[in-house]
Order: sequence, then structure tokens, then C-alpha cells
Amino acid sequence: MTITMESTSQIPWRAGNARLVDLSGRLLGAHVAHGGLIVFWAGAITLFEVAGFDPARPMYEQGLIVLPNLARLGWGVGEGGQIVDTYPYFVIGALHLISSAFLGAGGIFHALRGPAKLEGKFSFFGYRWDDADKMTTILGIHLVLLGLGTFLLVTKAMIFGGLYDPTVQQVRVIANPTLNPLTIFGYLFGTQGRFWLASVDTLEDAVGGHIWVGLMCMLGGIWHMRTIPWPWAKRLFVWSGEAYLSYSIGAVSLMAFVATLFVSVNTLVFPTEFYGPPLQLVFDRFPVFRSIDGALTARVWLANAHFWLGFFFLQGHLFHALRAAGYSFKEGRVVQSTRGQVS
Repeated sequence: MTITMESTSQIPWRAGNARLVDLSGRLLGAHVAHGGLIVFWAGAITLFEVAGFDPARPMYEQGLIVLPNLARLGWGVGEGGQIVDTYPYFVIGALHLISSAFLGAGGIFHALRGPAKLEGKFSFFGYRWDDADKMTTILGIHLVLLGLGTFLLVTKAMIFGGLYDPTVQQVRVIANPTLNPLTIFGYLFGTQGRFWLASVDTLEDAVGGHIWVGLMCMLGGIWHMRTIPWPWAKRLFVWSGEAYLSYSIGAVSLMAFVATLFVSVNTLVFPTEFYGPPLQLVFDRFPVFRSIDGALTARVWLANAHFWLGFFFLQGHLFHALRAAGYSFKEGRVVQSTRGQVS
């Protein structure tokens, strides 16, 4: 199922980025502007929460979204998990707002003034959806960037002040992260506890896991940038814009469900000082996560938000995956197989 220029001209504005499927420069603008909106939201909400924060009350009772995440990273936290300084939160919020302005300007430029297609003037940044070599190169670049992002947390934990450790109720530097693969991958294969990855119970293991993930992302990214897909991989996947969308939101759905498990039961990386007590799953018409003591805490809404967002992302993945595979919802069958169609 290939979307052509003729078909995209018939797509209404409300369809979003589907109108830009053949306009790589305009699609870049949409992505940069979207990033600007996300960063603007993060900065604005941070400053909003700082303005109303009451250090005399438990953080998890104040309906906060971003401050608990900054606190668990060790910003502004003193002995016993008390918030002793909100100035770092203000700085972080202001930096996000400033960054969003640059991203927004870049998005507007590429949406209105930049080349509609990148292929002509900037061949490195150009692409075709059915070009398996270029698509896996773009995948590799994303993996390297994800790996670098992972190491930002590692450097914060090991060099720049450390993380808040609820087991000792203070911020500490993680000087000796766990690198033993038997321990780290034991969580993945379920040998380290009853809650799978969420069984991690020391910050050394948590930081060591990030080191392993960062290395695998970067090595995998370099491999994808330097190689072309093997013939069996080309035959296995669907190579189209809608297929990549389905793969992406499927991955987001999986991560949302993993995050739901983590925030529900793990009190090491989601300390009770900032998120409240752990949760239990209750089936009352719909599955919901509730605090053991019945309180409406930051952990409660965060777990439920991740669960339901993951659920709806899963529906989106299935919808777009079926369409990408050539399935017609009008006819109720696959009208044209698209798997393995690459240049």
C-alpha cells in the first residue's frame, strides 16, 4: 500500500503528518515543532509546579507530574527525602522554555521556508520510505542518540551529584555500578525477583543496567548505520511510512506497560517519599491501579495514565500495522500484500 503524491493531495489537514509523507523537509519541520511543543510543556509545567509547591506537605499528595522525577534524580533533595531547594527546578524549567523557542523556530522555518524536499539540496538527510538501507541507517542514528541519552543518566549518577537512594534516604554518588551481565540480564530473564525488570533493588544495578542498555543501543546503532538489511529481513518487514509508524507506536505501547509495572511496584527508582506507597491492581469494571492505603497519590495517576496510554497506543499499532500490510477495513481482508517490497 503505497501513498502517492496524488493520494496525499486528497488528505485533509486534520490527518496531520500523513499529508507530508512525500515532503521530507516539511515532515522534518513537523517533527522539530512537535519536539518544541513537548519541551515547552515540560518547562511550563515545571515552573507551574514550582510556583505552587509546598515543602511542608508530602510531594506525592500535591498532584505533581514532573517534580517527583526531578527529585528522584537528586535535584534539590536533602536528608530523609526532604525538598530543601527548589531553585534547580526553576533553572531546569527555564532551560526547557528557552530550548523550546529554538526548536519552535526551527520547526516553523522547515515548515514554511526550508526546502519541501531534502533530497535535492541535502542528499544525506533525504530518504525514500522503501529504501531499506536508508531506513536502517536512520534507525541506527536514533539508536545512537538513545544510547547517548542513556549515558546522560549514568553521568548524573556517577559524576554530577548522584541520585536519591531511598534505602539510605539521601542523595549519593553511584561510584561502582553493577556490570556483571549475569546480574543485569538476570532481571531481564526473571531470575532476580518476582516483578521482572521492576525487581531491581539497588541503584548500582539500576545504573549498571543503563550502562548495558546504552552500550547495546550505540553498538546496535553503529551496526545498522554501517550495514544493509539481510535478504531475510527485507522479506520479513513492510517498508513504508505507515509500517514504521506502527512499529514505533508498538514500541511506545510496550514501554508504557513496562513503565506501569515499574511505577506500581518499585520503590527504589520511584521512591515513596515522592510517589507514595506501592500499588495493587484492582478489577472494578476496568483494570485500575490503586494505592494500598487507598490514597490518591502521584504513583496512582502515573501508573493508570501509563496503562491506558499503552492500551490505546497498542490499538493504534494494530490499526496501522494492518493498513501497512495491505489490509482493507472496508473489505475486511488483505487486498494487496506489501511485505518485502523494497528498492
